[in-house]
Amino acid sequence: MPIDSYLILASLGALLIGMSKGGLPMVGMMSVPLLSLVMSPVKAAVLLLPLFVISDVVGVWLYRRQYSAPNLKILIPTGVMGVFIGWLTASMISDQTIKFIIGLVGVGFCLQIWFRRGQSLEPQPANKVKGYFWGIVAGFTSFISHAGGPPFQIYMLPQKLPKAEFAGTATILFAIINLSKILPYQNLSPYSQEDLMKAAVLVPIALLGTYLGAYLTRRINDVWFYKLVQTGLFLVSCKLIWDAVGI
Repeated sequence: MPIDSYLILASLGALLIGMSKGGLPMVGMMSVPLLSLVMSPVKAAVLLLPLFVISDVVGVWLYRRQYSAPNLKILIPTGVMGVFIGWLTASMISDQTIKFIIGLVGVGFCLQIWFRRGQSLEPQPANKVKGYFWGIVAGFTSFISHAGGPPFQIYMLPQKLPKAEFAGTATILFAIINLSKILPYQNLSPYSQEDLMKAAVLVPIALLGTYLGAYLTRRINDVWFYKLVQTGLFLVSCKLIWDAVGI
């Protein structure tokens, strides 16, 4: 594709990353698939990590008082552990396998929510056993392809937290996970000066997206917020399956 196509897709990806850090956690996952249209998925993941980290700074400041401490105590150490496992096994497990498994779980989770009848829909408390498992999976899949969103959603959605608390928990968790990915990424695929220059050009767009995401999050009704998150999880999961099977 010509250079203008790259700039358009990269700018859109940067905007989506920023919006995800502003409180719309699923939209950032579309950034790697978008850039994968003009470069390899691995290259796209490497290019976008600095944007995730820089946007995280703004996102954490925006939600510095709105988060679930019990969930972060569970998810932060397990998420970092998942990154470490991803680093150790990066050459052993294909991106396609990870995408397919996570996509399948995400689709199944959404269908269960939408079609179950006669079951209790009461908010569930934080659960250590489930949190340990999904925290590791979130860190692992985030390392492989910045796809930590679906595992996080699967664990968090049943708790039905206030939307700002939900968004803040996601923002803080993935800020720490993204920081923990810097050295492993540099070890596996060292950043070139060209990579860093490309990322620097996109930083203002990502920061704009962060404030846009926070603005939209505060103005969306709680019920619609969770419907949008569930719909986003479903669509992204379908996209992961689509990519994995090579349709």
